[in-house]
Amino acid sequence: MQAKKRYFILLSAGSCLALLFYFGGLQFRASRSHSRREEQSGRNGLHQPSPDHFWPRFPDALRPFFPWDQLENEDSSVHISPRQKRDANSSIYKGKKCRMESCFDFTLCKKNGFKVYVYPQQKGEKIAESYQNILAAIEGSRFYTSDPSQACLFVLSLDTLDRDQLSPQYVHNLRSKVQSLHLWNNGRNHLIFNLYSGTWPDYTEDVGFDIGQAMLAKASISTENFRPNFDVSIPLFSKDHPRTGGERGFLKFNTIPPLRKYMLVFKGKRYLTGVHNGEDVLLLTTCKHGKDWQKHKDARCDRDNTEYEKYDYREMLHNATFCLVPRGRRLGSFRFLEALQAACVPVMLSNGWELPFSEVINWNQAAVIGDERLLLQIPSTIRSIHQDKILALRQQTQFLWEAYFSSVEKIVLTTLEIIQDRIFKHISRNSLIWNKHPGGLFVLPQYSSYLGDFPYYYANLGLKPPSKFTAVIHAVTPLVSQSQPVLKLLVAAAKSQYCAQIIVLWNCDKPLPAKHRWPATAVPVIVIEGESKVMSSRFLPYDNIITDAVLSLDEDTVLSTTEVDFAFTVWQSFPERIVGYPARSHFWDNSKERWGYTSKWTNDYSMVLTGAAIYHKYYHYLYSHYLPASLKNMVDQLANCEDILMNFLVSAVTKLPPIKVTQKKQYKETMMGQTSRASRWADPDHFAQRQSCMNTFASWFGYMPLIHSQMRLDPVLFKDQVSILRKKYRDIERL
Repeated sequence: MQAKKRYFILLSAGSCLALLFYFGGLQFRASRSHSRREEQSGRNGLHQPSPDHFWPRFPDALRPFFPWDQLENEDSSVHISPRQKRDANSSIYKGKKCRMESCFDFTLCKKNGFKVYVYPQQKGEKIAESYQNILAAIEGSRFYTSDPSQACLFVLSLDTLDRDQLSPQYVHNLRSKVQSLHLWNNGRNHLIFNLYSGTWPDYTEDVGFDIGQAMLAKASISTENFRPNFDVSIPLFSKDHPRTGGERGFLKFNTIPPLRKYMLVFKGKRYLTGVHNGEDVLLLTTCKHGKDWQKHKDARCDRDNTEYEKYDYREMLHNATFCLVPRGRRLGSFRFLEALQAACVPVMLSNGWELPFSEVINWNQAAVIGDERLLLQIPSTIRSIHQDKILALRQQTQFLWEAYFSSVEKIVLTTLEIIQDRIFKHISRNSLIWNKHPGGLFVLPQYSSYLGDFPYYYANLGLKPPSKFTAVIHAVTPLVSQSQPVLKLLVAAAKSQYCAQIIVLWNCDKPLPAKHRWPATAVPVIVIEGESKVMSSRFLPYDNIITDAVLSLDEDTVLSTTEVDFAFTVWQSFPERIVGYPARSHFWDNSKERWGYTSKWTNDYSMVLTGAAIYHKYYHYLYSHYLPASLKNMVDQLANCEDILMNFLVSAVTKLPPIKVTQKKQYKETMMGQTSRASRWADPDHFAQRQSCMNTFASWFGYMPLIHSQMRLDPVLFKDQVSILRKKYRDIERL
């Protein structure tokens, strides 16, 4: 047996060797014949590479470059998958690889800055109200230009919002209309707004025409089709969404613990099942959708409809901690903005949706991002969220709603500011600015790229408030006597331990007084002659102001050094607000259905006049560059209301009232000759003008930003029956 095994093994080995030599010989002969053909081809001037030549002997340092728009030619098509070929032929994917660097002309923005041109409206073209609001927001912004040669960005006047072919708002023949625009340039530097795209039954994201290299500001856009740092995802909003202003958020005060009657709610179309418990989780669905719903109803339908009708949607919304926001027909849903406003933390169930303004907003601070495939895990997930986190989420929903979403104007301006940040990256806003009060719309990076130069971030940066101020005295009457109030005021301000310098803004028609006419002080006195000599010039961002704190003074103000010192120490605790002495208030006049202005002595106030007030100098920049020219021109023509407008602006930014310090029974205003410009306080039309200003300003802001307050800050032991020697600001009680 052993001998047979050995013979069998030797026979097998021999057979293997024979086969090896046979096939090896064939390959050797084939290679020799191939070499001879190569040599012959070489002699004939031809060269056919061998299969080995397709494989590099070493990795290439540089790969061949093909422009993205040339990938469809024959030579490179072998590298594109069939799906990519189909997508490339679809209008929704044309320009899919566009980015700012490849499809945007930055040179148009270098000369005139970020200016936006809106095409003139063509006769006979229908424009929906929502798109009219978008165009009005652009035309009313500081970015607008009517000159296309100065424009950096172009917006169509053709209504592109609703591209659902079944919609009555659908604009036909849009493709040919867009292509006929002489400035179209294949969409380069154009921005297209869109809320609805595609149609029943699949609702694709096709807008129905070739957008070329244009950017999309689009609702319900998917992460697959979203072009990062090129497109802008905007929220889906209804036709009733306010054009300006908008309602405040519904969170009026913080409740501890931050839990409401319901933990999780939803009311809508029927496809969310298995989670409703009828107690603190209400997911109400109905089968009443579509004309033939009764034909398709099942045993559960009537019971679900009965439960659905029991609850009011608004009541649920305002009494829920979390609100489920699933996809609608498209990825976006109206419920998203409804939940934000109601301080109901959105629980997102729309896989693949690029959330609105995701480029700048950190939605993890305001929403719960869920997976629609894991619906049954949502209740247990949100129950595990700590109450501290819930409170923070709810507060952030209110900030985001009021900063970016409460009106069409804010949605449009946020879109434009995001694009501007991409163009001027060296001064773009960071994530802290976008996600913290007061938000990106009120923090203009052109003012400074350092957060410490703004009054809102001292605590975040661990900075102390400024220790010095600059007094800016607005002078409008000639200097004829050394006993004039303006000189006494100058001396009193200069004696303050916190005063760094004094600037006299000379807005008088008479020539500047000689230097010796001004009193000698321990701090520098700089006299600036106003070029235009208008009221708004007192709030220009003068380079001469070297401190962050500004003490604004009218020339006829009567203040002591002690009062100045106390007001400044109070301001150091509230550097983002106006702090001062003369207070005024506003009210709603039901009989006239308009806002009213009053200087009556009451227990509350909503304005502190800038005739004797301290604020951050950033508000000079914001007043000059944020507010529209129409409001500033009105102030200059009336020579009135500049102090009211500044209060409107600061309250709109901070969402807080000003701070009034120690009350004097009178805010003394020296009535000078009726021929002087300072006599405006004695003008009978002065009060009526201020009433009119209130309503004009409220109309532009879209709401009334002024907030009433009953808080007055006095020195410690003020008016207390103790020794005067124990009081730091003892002189205030003697006034």
